[in-house]
Amino acid sequence: MPVPGRSRTPDHRQESTNLADILERVLDKGVVIAGDIRVNLLDIELLTIKIRLLVASVDKAREMGIDWWEHDPTLSSGQRDLAEENRQLRERIDALESGGAPAVEQAEREEPGG
Repeated sequence: MPVPGRSRTPDHRQESTNLADILERVLDKGVVIAGDIRVNLLDIELLTIKIRLLVASVDKAREMGIDWWEHDPTLSSGQRDLAEENRQLRERIDALESGGAPAVEQAEREEPGG
């Protein structure tokens, strides 16, 4: 029940719904922000920085042919494979330095066709 003399409190729920709608629309359609920064001294161009920013959902980016994060080993699950490979290589180096055959090579020799 409203209290006389007090203004009505803003409805934050309506604002968040509008913000969610805007964010959904931006991610669905995509937004490109472009700008250039140029540093000149006496009409001599010293530096040019071109800035391009794309804000879009992953699905929209794939539609546009942008998928660099899938091939980056630090961002994909391929990083775990690299960690395993690194562990195996360290084991082989340790075995070679100690004069014994690495366990991985022994296992490959024991496998048929390996």
